[in-house]
Amino acid sequence: MLEYDWIQILVSLGLILLLAPLVGRYLAWVYQSPSLWLERGIYRLLAVDPDRELTWKEYGKVLLLSNAFFFAAGFLVLWGQALLPGNPRHLPSLSPEVAFNTAASFVTNTNWQAYAGEAQLSNLSQMLAITFLMFVGANTGMAALVAVIRGFTRTGLSTLGNFWSDFIRFFLRAFLPACFLLALIHVWQGTPQTLRSAVSAKTLEGPSQTLVVGPVASLETVKNLGTNGGGFYNANGAHPYENPTPLTNTLEFLEMGLFTFSLPFFFGRMTGRPRQGLALFVVILVLYGTGLGVVEYSEKMQNPLLAPAALSQKATALQDGGNMEGKETRLGITQTSLFSNTSLAATTGAVDAAMDSMNPLAVLVYLVHMFLNEEPGGKGVGFAGLLKEAVLAVFLAGLMVGRTPEFLGKKIESREIKLAALSLLVTPILVLCLTALSVLLPAGKSSIDNPGPHGFMEVLYAFASGNANNGSAMAGLNVSTPYYAILIGIEMLLGRFLPLLPLLALAGSLARKKRLPETAGTFRTDTPIFVVLLLGFMGLVAALTFFPPLILGPLLEHLSLLHGISF
Repeated sequence: MLEYDWIQILVSLGLILLLAPLVGRYLAWVYQSPSLWLERGIYRLLAVDPDRELTWKEYGKVLLLSNAFFFAAGFLVLWGQALLPGNPRHLPSLSPEVAFNTAASFVTNTNWQAYAGEAQLSNLSQMLAITFLMFVGANTGMAALVAVIRGFTRTGLSTLGNFWSDFIRFFLRAFLPACFLLALIHVWQGTPQTLRSAVSAKTLEGPSQTLVVGPVASLETVKNLGTNGGGFYNANGAHPYENPTPLTNTLEFLEMGLFTFSLPFFFGRMTGRPRQGLALFVVILVLYGTGLGVVEYSEKMQNPLLAPAALSQKATALQDGGNMEGKETRLGITQTSLFSNTSLAATTGAVDAAMDSMNPLAVLVYLVHMFLNEEPGGKGVGFAGLLKEAVLAVFLAGLMVGRTPEFLGKKIESREIKLAALSLLVTPILVLCLTALSVLLPAGKSSIDNPGPHGFMEVLYAFASGNANNGSAMAGLNVSTPYYAILIGIEMLLGRFLPLLPLLALAGSLARKKRLPETAGTFRTDTPIFVVLLLGFMGLVAALTFFPPLILGPLLEHLSLLHGISF
């Protein structure tokens, strides 16, 4: 690795390490301080009593009903686009299945795009459906996390707070101001922000060219800060209007990590146990750093089929400097590795390169990120999933050493373990069953353009992405067909809300329990031993669950390339 590559990585990670504790402290203030006058005005407008506490069932009901309304509103805008104003290019409406897929995608914070943004959506649709759903999807995830955290902090209560209060606090005090300020930087760097739909420009050769523009900068910031990922343009972060300079590429990396990496510190502040938050941050950082190292190493390698020995004894390598296929030369491999690893670890799904052109080992890392979905995971729900893993790891440790399973002073019993396990099982059931179904049915196989392990990997990646609220895709699979549009749309809804409801029930169960005093028999969960235990537990569960499909996909393709076999 060249010297400047190390500098790029260290500076970028150093900024995250510097900002994450500060943002975590600020978010804790957001949820622990009194309501502001503007918030109280919104509560009155919505006829909501922010002081009314909700049980986990009531909290889950409000969350589901509000998101059902958001989904229906987004669907109607996309399906009725041709009839709405703000469409000077007279674009037709999306088909019902693609409108369903898109509304489900954006309301679940997935942002899977079965459409080409600049070619199929008007500016009104980009703002009224896409950007709106980006905001509410991220706010919902953050509200759910706060409710789960209250399960660990409350004693002898049956309530978890108020959904609308949690939803609006984050939106007004953190999310919206950050989006506004960072959008100004994107505009300064050359990202368009206009209500015009297109401009005409003369090319160097003389003919005129029509360039599609719109409110790109505002969408770009909410896309990254909210771990959404869906771009204004079909090329996403590889498009020069969305990501015009290396500075904006670094800025987008920071936007994706700004809130997500701060959540362990936020948790430590909310629970009054900063050391516990630091321990969980170390777990996230180890998983993230390992993934980044493998991606960087993989992409700096030459494709064995293009190495000199594979061509002829006199031939020179066709990939000096590594695998630049599908990458922007203005960004390079290291910037791309940083961006893609952060995007997949935070389940943002934004891309600044062609994912289908990545080497198999890099795709292996991306798949593992989506299978775990907690390092740091999507806005709010990713870290909530890590707390679920911590509960299961504590229970396992208690069985091994003969101590009573406790986490943050709460006794972990059979009900909590069943709820955590139920939430954990959703991912393998959805991803593996739907992948198997799609490689068997003609409707699924007809969209696969690549044979062998690469084609299988594309299908596996699609369903892993839909389940993990990620949204990135490998372009070799045609997902605009009714089969994939409907099936992935249903999977995104199930993958978002099925794991979330058991977590709220888990929090409700813990909130009712009394806090136990620490004794000599208490297993500490803020120590290096617990960090190693949690990492080992997560690795063991991932290996037992997903190792077979990883063998059939990226590992088999990697070994085939080493032996000179292509597909």
